[in-house]
Amino acid sequence: MSDKSIQDHINALIEEEHQLRSGAAAAPEQATRLKHVEEELDQCWDLLRQRRAKREFGRDPDSAQERDIGTVENYTG
Repeated sequence: MSDKSIQDHINALIEEEHQLRSGAAAAPEQATRLKHVEEELDQCWDLLRQRRAKREFGRDPDSAQERDIGTVENYTG
């Protein structure tokens, strides 16, 4: 997956997030989907940051791997 494809996916998720937030009170399943979109966005941003860091330090950005949601959401630095 390239940086561009990750960024395109992030943009699509942000658009969906905005749509869901505008009607979040409408249905419980929308709230569930919104939570999933938020988590997926966090994973995508994490992957993109990994790729950029690897590139910056002369490593192969394609070796970056998507981390599970628990790791991404509970990262403490």
